[in-house]
Amino acid sequence: MNSFEIEEIKVAPIGIIRTPHSDIAGMPIQPSAAEGIRGYIELFCEYKDGLKDLEGFSHATLVYRFHRVRGYNLHVTPFMDTEQRGIFATRAPKRPNAIGISTVKIIGIRDTVIEIEQVDMLDGTPLLDIKPFYSKYDNRIDAVCGWLDLQTDMTAERMRSDERFR
Repeated sequence: MNSFEIEEIKVAPIGIIRTPHSDIAGMPIQPSAAEGIRGYIELFCEYKDGLKDLEGFSHATLVYRFHRVRGYNLHVTPFMDTEQRGIFATRAPKRPNAIGISTVKIIGIRDTVIEIEQVDMLDGTPLLDIKPFYSKYDNRIDAVCGWLDLQTDMTAERMRSDERFR
């Protein structure tokens, strides 16, 4: 354990993400591989006022809980590789805190329902936060992507999830 004490962090969902994906096997592994796949967010009523001005954004980054993942591994074989990698060098769901992120297209907002596209998460996923996507700040033209830069034949658009992260 750490030499200093850290207070327990409690996070509660602000809504539920609804998608056509009822099983982990066969799902897209990234939003870019889910073009045309729609879903919606059921935001809890007490957070409705926080949606003010979100309709002006084309995309949002969703922070959510991998609610059907049990346990974690510090080394995993990610979907886009055949070698084991450290969990923090991947976006694999079997993480110590089982938190995921996806940047999705905003199709429309009606009351507490946000229609979205490019959904790559399971139906019923607990939503922890919504962040507007700022293309000016969220994109990095000089980014280096480690082992992923070496992959020439595996792309998220061609890959689908399988049973390895249940």
